[in-house]
Amino acid sequence: MTDGSPASPRRTPGAPPALGDPARLRALADTGLDAVPDEAFDRFARLVSDLLDVPVALVSLVSADRQFFPGAVGLPDPWAQRRQTPLSHSFCQHVVDIEVPMVLPDARLYPRVRTNLAIEDLGVVAYAGMPLTDLSGRVLGSLCAIDSKPRAWTAAQLRTLADLAAACSSELRLRIALDGAQEARRRVVQAHERLALLAGVSETLADTLDVGVAVRRLATTMVPLLADWCLLTLIGPTGQPREVVAVHRDPARAADVDRFAQLLRTGLSQDSVIRAVLRTGQPRLGSVASLADVSRGTIDPEMGAIAERLGITSYLSVPVRAVGGTVLGAITLVNGTDGQQFDDRDLLTAIDIGRRAGQAIGNSSMYGEQRHVAEVLQHSMLPRLPAVTELELAARYQPAADRVEVGGDWYDAFVQPDGDLIAAIGDVAGHDIEAAATMGQLRNLVRGNAFGRPDAVGELMTHLDGAIRGLRLPIAATATLVRICPQRAGVHELTWSNAGHPPALLVRADGTVEVLEATPEPLLGLGRPSRRSSHSASLATGDTLLLYTDGLIERRDRSIDEGLAELVSRVTGTCGVPLDELCDLLLASIQRREDDTALLAVRAR
Repeated sequence: MTDGSPASPRRTPGAPPALGDPARLRALADTGLDAVPDEAFDRFARLVSDLLDVPVALVSLVSADRQFFPGAVGLPDPWAQRRQTPLSHSFCQHVVDIEVPMVLPDARLYPRVRTNLAIEDLGVVAYAGMPLTDLSGRVLGSLCAIDSKPRAWTAAQLRTLADLAAACSSELRLRIALDGAQEARRRVVQAHERLALLAGVSETLADTLDVGVAVRRLATTMVPLLADWCLLTLIGPTGQPREVVAVHRDPARAADVDRFAQLLRTGLSQDSVIRAVLRTGQPRLGSVASLADVSRGTIDPEMGAIAERLGITSYLSVPVRAVGGTVLGAITLVNGTDGQQFDDRDLLTAIDIGRRAGQAIGNSSMYGEQRHVAEVLQHSMLPRLPAVTELELAARYQPAADRVEVGGDWYDAFVQPDGDLIAAIGDVAGHDIEAAATMGQLRNLVRGNAFGRPDAVGELMTHLDGAIRGLRLPIAATATLVRICPQRAGVHELTWSNAGHPPALLVRADGTVEVLEATPEPLLGLGRPSRRSSHSASLATGDTLLLYTDGLIERRDRSIDEGLAELVSRVTGTCGVPLDELCDLLLASIQRREDDTALLAVRAR
């Protein structure tokens, strides 16, 4: 595509220059009239015919290459059906040219018109034409009386014709004013639509932090409200298109527009408007465009053939800029054969959309980078589960839906030198990177405090609480610590201590569920030093211990007790479900991820 400019009105060779005046032609177009009967103007023609006693009377409006008759009486066929003639058959063009009445008793005697084809084809001999004007005095045509024989026009007849022409001009001015009011109303509606569009764009872009999703939604939002089809191009580090999203208003053209987008990645020529926008950051407006623009802007012949099917008569292209001004891509809007020409208002709207899109895409890119860092950080902090002959272990971590994939929920499991398994789960207060960093400190403290020590889990929790206070670590967390002494045959001994954490569940081999509840104890890092309690249970073959964080049971619209009751109901009877499948089913049951969730399941073999 290359820049286009409006074409000049086509003018018949030899026609008076006044006919091509752009302001006059705009006023003529604003009347909304054409070569079809109009009752008001037919009435004027009948009055002229009756009052002046002439066989033919016309309300004739003259464009750059023809005259047409919204009001007519007495025209012979085929002109009566056509309601227009070329300028070769026009006397009224001279009224427009001289801007005063033209009165001819016998047209065959006047050099200006004696060769005019209207004399022979329409039988025009005597002619009297009065100018029809707009409010600025521009002559749009003529109210004329015509006779097929010579005639001496009387002063009374010409005065009557002039009065009727003045009234007819008033009707034309009303039509122009009505068109102007309708246009003003249309612009107001369009302005409201554009404001709604901009608001919708902001909402659409703010609703996701995924660049691909944001780009696709943005393209869909602009079509068909702003254009028949659009291209949204993002560039890579080399400045070349790396991603192109295309949308067409006609679903039947989806394959064509997708193919065009695919070819655009490598098919732009040096004369391409999109390439120029990406290079300079300056918008381009092609009010009038054609397939030649596509041919100049591309190096792949297939793109021209596709553009012909998609349609192109007008286009604009604007940059997508990041907050610092860096060009991230370009938005290109195209109207087809039925679409209107783009103007400066469209360009300003598109520039605003490009600015908003740039901010959103920049934020999405930053989020993507943070998410990658967070994923690496989180995976580095989540331990590899140990292999224990007598026990099967499975674990899951799922972040909240609206944050990067890192948080304060954690789990851990490791084997002591004597063969016992230490399992732990906890939830550090806070969110995101800070909570993750604190979580890492706490997990390391748990390992350092418990490894190699035969103390009861309550004593281990007491020492852990003292270490947090003694080291003055800013940690506030819930946690459950479990020791399992595996037995080669029979029942495994299980002891546990809970610091303000949701109670663990024991899913027995017969499908029943036991909630490991005890007298609540304070969170780690809070309250006065106190001795933590140890509690005992058993883990027989087929039994499953389920440790979890509150993200699995807590919702804003219900209490934790209700969430716990629902969880108990959900895991009842799941003793035969494979452990990994059970963890996946529990995570899938979360309808709205309002908080991070960690799971650690241990099943006796």
